[in-house]
Formats: sequence, C-alpha cells, structure tokens
Amino acid sequence: MKLTWLGHASFRLEIGDQILLIDPWLTGNPMFPEDQKDAATDGATAILLTHGHGDHSADTVALAKALSIPVVGIYDLMSFWEASEGLSTIGFNKGGTVQIGDVAVTMVNAVHSSSLGSDNGPIYAGAEAGYMIAGEGHTIYVSGDTDVMADMKIFNDLHQPDIGILAAGGHFTMDMKRAAYAAKTFFDFKTVIPCHYRTFPILEQSAEALAAALPDVNVIEPEVMQPIEL
Repeated sequence: MKLTWLGHASFRLEIGDQILLIDPWLTGNPMFPEDQKDAATDGATAILLTHGHGDHSADTVALAKALSIPVVGIYDLMSFWEASEGLSTIGFNKGGTVQIGDVAVTMVNAVHSSSLGSDNGPIYAGAEAGYMIAGEGHTIYVSGDTDVMADMKIFNDLHQPDIGILAAGGHFTMDMKRAAYAAKTFFDFKTVIPCHYRTFPILEQSAEALAAALPDVNVIEPEVMQPIEL
C-alpha cells in the first residue's frame, strides 16, 4: 500500500486494485506543485470526498470528468453533481459501507460543516464525514475535518484502524494536542499521519507536539509527492 500526500488534506492512496484520490485540491493549493498534477492523478480509479468545502472539493468535478472516474461521498452532494454535472457517483451515508474493487469504504461521522461556494454565498452540500478504508490487511481512518468526538471510541471498537490520517492543524479542525488526545484516548494506531496543517499561517506548522504525545506510535510528517509505503 502506498500513500502520497498532495498537500493540505489531499492524498493519493494506492490500495488493493484501487488508486483513490482523497479530497483532491490541486489547483491553487499552496503546497502542491501544479506541474505534478498528472503524476498525482495518473491511474486514479475513484475520488473519495469528505465534504464540500473548496479546500477539499475544488478539483473534484474537473478531475472526475477528465479521468472518467466516479466520485464517492455523501448522498446529497453526489446526487446534486450527478444531476447538475453528469458525474458518475456512489452516494451513501454515515454507517454505510461501499465496495470499490478490493477496497471496503465505510462512512463515519465527523463534526464540522459542509457547503459549496457560490456567487450568493455558501450552499448546502450534505453533511461532513470521515472514512474507514479497509484493504491489504489494513484499516485506515481518514478523519476528515473534525473535532474530537466520543464517537471515535465506537469507530475503534467496530473497525480497529491501525493507521490514522488526522486533520490536526487547528482553527478549523482539531489541533495537534487535540488530535493526540483523540489518538491516545480512543484508538490503537500503529501509524498516524497528520494533515490539514502547514498550508496557511493560521494553521499549525509542525507535528512535533503530536509526535511527542504519542511516543509509541509512528507519527509520520508527510512531504508532498513523496510516497509513504505502509
């Protein structure tokens, strides 16, 4: 299994027979070198979206059309894009599991908000979510944008994720301290990868506090377009 950070909360995940683009924000992402777009998206089989905010969804419609691949996410937004953009989608909801080739994806709760930008302000985009992605003998928890939740104990009881991709930049999501609390209190991760940080000055710039609080966990600070073998 191979995971590549594309900056902010965007990832390329090569797992089983799938290459999943998670929350692909490539155009205008300060951390992503746009001349690497083809390499980042090459061979992608589906797009997995946590919520509608532009720093997660901005490239979704264009990529889905260009690559002729489905978008997987909350039913409301998928239905909207299917009708308005003609996209192929897999719409489901929290607690549901869909099979994407060899990979099982379960949608779980997150605590945030979700909207699309418009000339008249934000418009409804369904609910925010996280995911449990199971394949190759691993289960990855993608938190999406969220704060700490007591729900996380249930997630661990049901799914036993060994890898956590945690939004941990603060201001809009958990910060490093809160993400560390979530990891210690609710999960038994072997590996934690922070995201949604370093992108803007308002966000945390280092995961040192997260790593210090989780001495028995392999905390990996990702580098853009440098694959991580898991």
